[in-house]
Amino acid sequence: MSKTLIISGHPDLNLSNANKAVLARVEGLPGVTVRRLDALYPDFGIDVPAEQAALLEADTVVLQFPFHWYSVPALLKLWMDQVLAYGFAYGSTGDKLRGKTLIVSTTIGGPAASYQRGGYNHFSITDLLKPLEQTANLTGMTWHPPVVSHGMIFIPGVYNTLEAVLERAEDHASRLGEAIRAL
Repeated sequence: MSKTLIISGHPDLNLSNANKAVLARVEGLPGVTVRRLDALYPDFGIDVPAEQAALLEADTVVLQFPFHWYSVPALLKLWMDQVLAYGFAYGSTGDKLRGKTLIVSTTIGGPAASYQRGGYNHFSITDLLKPLEQTANLTGMTWHPPVVSHGMIFIPGVYNTLEAVLERAEDHASRLGEAIRAL
């Protein structure tokens, strides 16, 4: 059985609607382990050996996060900076992730139409995720097409309904689960 490690990069999953729902649905899948960075490292003190050990056990790594300022949230970025270290993830002896699969699974508040060339945000999600694709390339991981969902924020009385966000989260979790099972 394939082992999948999901790194939850939400800064505070307790305040989440979408990411919390996605993780609740996929964490029960066979062979899936979830590491909640917000719960493990509320002080941002990453236990690098523990995180590297978890990566070594996995065949597939999923980065699950809300899209923040066109990138990953700060805690997930710190995790990447420290855990995907020279000599472990890249460099002349950094081959520990080689051959594993990387899936980016992200929830985006804005509508899909705003993430198009020439649109409100000027770039497509594919363009904005290129640094993560390059991370897969540098570490020798296989890049899997990302699982992306838009309109995933609920602001009461302003934007979306909670029911609509949770419905989209269910669809997102279903697509993520299919991607995991297919590997």
